[in-house]
Amino acid sequence: MDKVILRGLEIFAYHGVNPEEKRDGQLFVLDITLFADLSQARKSDSLEDTVNYAAVRKTVQRAFTETKYNLIERAAQAVCDAVFAGFPQVEEITLRLKKPEAPMNAVFDYAAVEITQKREENP
Repeated sequence: MDKVILRGLEIFAYHGVNPEEKRDGQLFVLDITLFADLSQARKSDSLEDTVNYAAVRKTVQRAFTETKYNLIERAAQAVCDAVFAGFPQVEEITLRLKKPEAPMNAVFDYAAVEITQKREENP
C-alpha cells in the first residue's frame, strides 16, 4: 500500500482538560500517514488520481479546530473521521498527535497519542 505523509503539521487549538488550555490554547503537532492505492496517480500524473495533501491539510485543520476537546485522543479521532469522510481512496490512517506544551511540571519534548485506524473500523 502506498502512503501520503504529512509530518510536523502545526495547528494552534484549544484542547485540554484544564480551563487555561481551553481559554489560551496551545500549539499541537500532527504527523499523519495516509495509506492508499496511488498506482493510477503514478501512471497518470493527475491530481485527481491521488490523495491531495493540500486538501487533506485543510480538512485536518477544520476538523481539529472546530471543537474544543478535553482529550487529544478524541481530537485525533475527529481528524481521522474527517479524512475518511472526505477522501474515499484513503484505506488506513496513522496519526500521531503531539502536545509539546502539555501542562506537566517536567522537562519533555511532547506528550502524544498515536492511533492507527482502517476504513472498515470507521463507522
